[in-house]
Amino acid sequence: MSDGVPDREEAERRDAANPLAGFRSRFVGLADERPYLMGNSLGPLPRATEEALARFTRDGWGGRKVEGWHDWLDLPVRVGDRLGRLVGAGPGQVALGDSTSVQLHKLVAAALDARPEATAVALADDEFPTDRYVVAALAAARGLDVRVVATDGPDGPITAESVTATCADGAVAVLVASLVRFRSGALADAAAVTAAAQGHGALVLWDLSHAVGAVPVALDEVGADLAVGCTYKYLNGGPGAPAFAYRAARHAGTLLQPVHGWFGQADQFALTAAYAPAADARQLVVGTPPVAGLVAVEQGVALVEEAGIDALRRVGQEQVAFGIALADGLADRGVGVITPRDPDARGAHLALRHPRAPELVAALLDRGVVVDARAPDVIRLAAAPLHTRFVDVWRALDALGRLLAT
Repeated sequence: MSDGVPDREEAERRDAANPLAGFRSRFVGLADERPYLMGNSLGPLPRATEEALARFTRDGWGGRKVEGWHDWLDLPVRVGDRLGRLVGAGPGQVALGDSTSVQLHKLVAAALDARPEATAVALADDEFPTDRYVVAALAAARGLDVRVVATDGPDGPITAESVTATCADGAVAVLVASLVRFRSGALADAAAVTAAAQGHGALVLWDLSHAVGAVPVALDEVGADLAVGCTYKYLNGGPGAPAFAYRAARHAGTLLQPVHGWFGQADQFALTAAYAPAADARQLVVGTPPVAGLVAVEQGVALVEEAGIDALRRVGQEQVAFGIALADGLADRGVGVITPRDPDARGAHLALRHPRAPELVAALLDRGVVVDARAPDVIRLAAAPLHTRFVDVWRALDALGRLLAT
């Protein structure tokens, strides 16, 4: 280590002491010399998932055929209950089945239906595009205003104070916000923000896409109303894996998602003419579930359960801090750290700012370093400790420094 900047030997020492290091061998296709730091975009394939899908196609679909539905019908809520434990949700509140965008549309619409007197919907500043598109479309269709909640500085989270300023007149039906900001990795105070919004009559919908499997979440404890999230990032569910929806049990009888299908019916096989909503999370399901995708998600959830969210959080924060120390050594080359330096105020990815970010990310990929860019000027490196090593972080920042030097 020179001038306070960690060296490769320090990275290797940390890897040797990492209690989660053994999980890396349980993934497919992670070559030793190719740093894969995109676990916040698409997690790699777990070997257990490869085996589970092979069993499903061979013995389930291929063997039992239609009789397999006896095991598959409740997968959306069975896996939902298991995933729910990772986000602090009790049973009967989480279901999987659609994409994150569709889950958002269903739950935002349900929230607006539940607050017909409201004239506005609120959205965190610099929210992920699909969240903005969904909110804008539903607001336009209903003649509602869209209010933007200011963040704590350009890269920080929304705060209880900014939520209060936005919702104080009681006109907001629902606040939609990501717990971890997709660009900077800033982490909101879920309890404070939820209380602030609800204190002025607004429901709260958390997007957990960059949080689930990376940071501890306590939806029931903080009193959240609704939540959605994808499963192909830190949960390693695979490309296009079904997303999840959470509805607090206290809203089960009054806050109903409006896309009605027979899987959300109270008595699915009664085949009645009229729709009667299921009393629990099954009402969040619409049509035939993506069984293969749910098989994959369950294996990803199992890995996170085995590792433990507290251990994942601890090692992930150590890796982000390690990356910040390395990036600080590149400050004289135009690299700025925008991820919060306080471990309690960030998620599990490191965000750097440089005016040539897209060009640099492309050049890093040519050199075997897999990171991503977010327009206009952000480079992101994920700390996903099930497969990320400290030496991967070191190699990525070392390669970035060499590029900038030339």
